[in-house]
Amino acid sequence: MDRSSRPEVRNPVLALPAVARLLTLQPELRLALADVLRDLYLDAKVRAEKSWTSKKGPLAVYWRAVEVYALHISRAVRPTKAELRSRVVDLKAAA
Repeated sequence: MDRSSRPEVRNPVLALPAVARLLTLQPELRLALADVLRDLYLDAKVRAEKSWTSKKGPLAVYWRAVEVYALHISRAVRPTKAELRSRVVDLKAAA
């Protein structure tokens, strides 16, 4: 596999032990976390742009970093559709 095609190259937070721990959470919890991180990403993106247009470069860089990390982590922890489907089947079987 090409280096640029490897998941941990495209999303470097996948190599962090903390993300591996997050992946052990139930799919529903990971989905909620991914949603919150996605909201954080969108908010940080707006703040970075506002800071940049206000000539506040260091603050814009800070918000840009928050934006990038929030997006990378949300994509890393987001459960797959198959994980969510299997969880629904498991819950129906338990009922």
